[in-house]
Order: sequence, then C-alpha cells, then structure tokens
Amino acid sequence: MSSAPIDTEAQAGHTIAIRGAVKRYGKTRVLAGVDLDIPAGRFLVLLGPSGSGKTTLARCLAGVERLDGGSIHLSGRLVSDSHHHLPPERRNLAMVFQDYALWPHLTALGNVTFALRRRRLPGDVARHRAQNALEEVGLALLADRYPHELSGGQQQRVALARAVVARPGLLLFDEPLSNLDADLRERLRVQIATIARDSEATVVYITHDQAEAFALADDIAVLDQGEMVQIGPPEQIYRQPATLFVARFTGTAGELLGQVKGIEGSHAIIDVAGRRVRVRCSGSVVVGTKVRILVRPAATRVLPGSEISANALPGTVVDVAYRGRGYEHVLACAGGTLAAVFDSTRRPRGSEVSVRLDPDGCVAYAECLDADMVPIMTTIGVKSTPATAVPA
Repeated sequence: MSSAPIDTEAQAGHTIAIRGAVKRYGKTRVLAGVDLDIPAGRFLVLLGPSGSGKTTLARCLAGVERLDGGSIHLSGRLVSDSHHHLPPERRNLAMVFQDYALWPHLTALGNVTFALRRRRLPGDVARHRAQNALEEVGLALLADRYPHELSGGQQQRVALARAVVARPGLLLFDEPLSNLDADLRERLRVQIATIARDSEATVVYITHDQAEAFALADDIAVLDQGEMVQIGPPEQIYRQPATLFVARFTGTAGELLGQVKGIEGSHAIIDVAGRRVRVRCSGSVVVGTKVRILVRPAATRVLPGSEISANALPGTVVDVAYRGRGYEHVLACAGGTLAAVFDSTRRPRGSEVSVRLDPDGCVAYAECLDADMVPIMTTIGVKSTPATAVPA
C-alpha cells in the first residue's frame, strides 16, 4: 500500500467505510465485527456505556490503534486492516480529547498554529489562519496565554480551534465536554455543532450522554459490548429502539410488567396489574406472553386528583424534585416505578395520583429473566397493591 498521505487542502469530508472491525486486548474482544458507513459531511455520534467499544472504534479510525480484523476505508482508500496500517498523521484527521491535550509550553496561538505544520504554509499565512480559528471560538484576545492561564472551557475551545484550523476530512471528538460544568457544557456543545458543521468535515463524536447525542447528531450509532446494535437518525433511535438495551440506554421514566391481551396493528393491549393499557410493541410480542413496557419520560402525565381515564394507572408519589419549569415525580405503580413524571403542580409525597401513558411513548418487549431485569420498584423498597381490575 502506498504511504502517501490523504491530506489535500481541497478535500471535503471523508466518506468512511468500516467492515467487520475486530479489536482485542489480550483475550478480551472489545470490537466484535463492527460494520459502519458514514457519508461525507455527516455528524455521527457513537453512543454507548463505558466498555461498549466506542472509544476503541474511534481510536482505530484515527489510526491510534491497529485492527485485529476487518478493514477501514477513508474516501475509498484502505487505511487499516490486519496487514496494513496508515498512521494518524497521514489520514487527514484531527481529534479533540476529553483532557484537552494542549502543548503546555505553547501559547493558545502556538498550539493552533502547530496543527498547520504539515501544510507547509508560509509563516504569515499559518499565523493568520490560526488567529481566525481562535476568533471563531471567541478566544482572539487570549491568543498569547498559555494553557495553565486558561480555564477548562477556554482550553477546550483552543483544542477545537486547533482541530478545525487545518481543515481535515475527519473530526473525532472523544467525550470533549465531560470535564466541564453543566452551563459551560451546553454553550460549548452549541459551538462544537456550529463550527464542526461549518468546516464541512465528517464528524465522529463519542459520548455516553444520551441528551448530548440527541442534541448533536445527524445519526446515532449505539454500541453494546463491542457490537453495533442500532444506527439511525436521533428520532428513529428514540421512537423505534431496536432492542431493550437501546430503549433503556436512551432514556426511560421506568419499566412496567404486564401480560399481552391483544394485538392491534403496531400496538398491544397489556394488562398491568389489572388495568389495560395500549402501547407500541416490538416484533417479538405475542398474545399471552409476559412483557416489559419501557416508558419514555415525555409519555407520562399526571391527571388531576385521583381521576382514572383510558390508558392510565394509579400510583403513589414517593419522591418529588423541583426542576425550574415544574416538578418531576417518582410514582410507585402496581406494575413498576415511574420516575421523571412531570407536572406543573407539586404532588405531596404519599399522595395518590393517576398517571396517563401516551401509547406511542411506551414500547413493550418480551420479558426475559436476566439479573438486570429486576423491576426498579424493588430497588427502592416500595410496595404497592394491585389496582382493581377495570373492563378492557
């Protein structure tokens, strides 16, 4: 394979094709045959818990790690397989790390200019471009400061400017916001989204934060134990989770246990402790089987008083938290516990309420007996008695 770099100034975002990517550390297989295609210019978020393989996949993509099997192509060119490996500096990419990774002996301007060394630009041109990059991230007035003279957020903005200044075909972000406080994290998230998209580079962004992933991504790829379990636009990942793991990891108010009484198209009628609720169902759900219903926070609504209506369950308030716009309640229901149930009115602890479920925000999955499937309500020591059955 030719050793020539793929780093032309005229190149836009890389197209990325990953086939059967395998990576092992000793006897532990961290990537289990991952396939992934990313069109040029897309913003893809790799989402998964710690140990899912997302950082390892990004490091293989960057050339920091070598594949043990499979292949990676950037813009149609083989850059990695079990026999060939193009080093990071020849892949026309840049990385933004969680810990900033700035040169401590260089100023902010020096750090950004350093990223242009391989472009072999005249000194005044490189300096001008670096100054423009710092201005873009709002740090033009701090160009002469060293990293130790900058806050964490300012250092991360220098790292962002350094990443985009060379106009790479691929931008890799490895949990860049995890060290920042909540307010700064939100502001820098917006800045990353804007600047990365304006650069026209292809973006691969690693996070375990579901809200961050949904806010940033054109597409989300969910990994679990080294396998790609679902990929698609944020709306599809949220509304049509392919597996129980995806549904859980992308945010639920809680889980309810029940039994399927009927199927109506894409929805199922579920008996939950004597009450019938209508929810969306996965393909494995059949009449008569036990199921676990995953409930999205936005699918819950507290009803006035103790009113019971269609698709509603009675519950007891066990906790309440003020969230600025209103209150989030934890409700113990007969079939399980629901958290993050929003209402503009504070419901006292111990009070009896009813919660209505939006059928399209609840998904039923065939019940399994894994250890991690123990109902949430048992972990907080809440007891509830079955509700009186009502006609379907």
